[in-house]
Amino acid sequence: MDKKLEPIVKALQSKFGATFEEFRDEVHLFVKPEQIVDALTLLRDEHNFELLSALTTVDYHPQSTPRFHVIYQLTSLAKNLSVQLRVPVNGDSPKVPTVTRVYAMANWRERELIDMFGIEVEGHPDPRRILMPEGTEGHPLRKDFPLGYEEPQFTFNFDEIDLRKPYAKE
Repeated sequence: MDKKLEPIVKALQSKFGATFEEFRDEVHLFVKPEQIVDALTLLRDEHNFELLSALTTVDYHPQSTPRFHVIYQLTSLAKNLSVQLRVPVNGDSPKVPTVTRVYAMANWRERELIDMFGIEVEGHPDPRRILMPEGTEGHPLRKDFPLGYEEPQFTFNFDEIDLRKPYAKE
């Protein structure tokens, strides 16, 4: 672990009981959903992590419980450091609190979590769908989302597939 990250990891461990792992020289800290706002505030205010560079989710279905990890990637431009906070959430009713009061750019990324993964972001100022049309059922980035299938059209099956294609009626 980078020597500059050690006091930051120790601060999160002592204040929030965070656990951590290292993978390819990256530090991943694990905190509970109810602690994420305070942990991000601490990192922003006391450790100069001024940039929320990424906010996404990983779906570990069906291998792991909890099913999702909500990932907050933070960057300190002043210290040239990067750290990743992970919030494990259950797959039955996944919820995390909004962090838009800490990092304003989280607004759009949290809407992506709502839309594409179906993770409820409690207290979000505008929880509308952002990528999929209103009325779309399901969440396309979940691993259990059904994939569409269309048979490829070649010269040997052109007529058969052409009959099944929905063309506009005149």
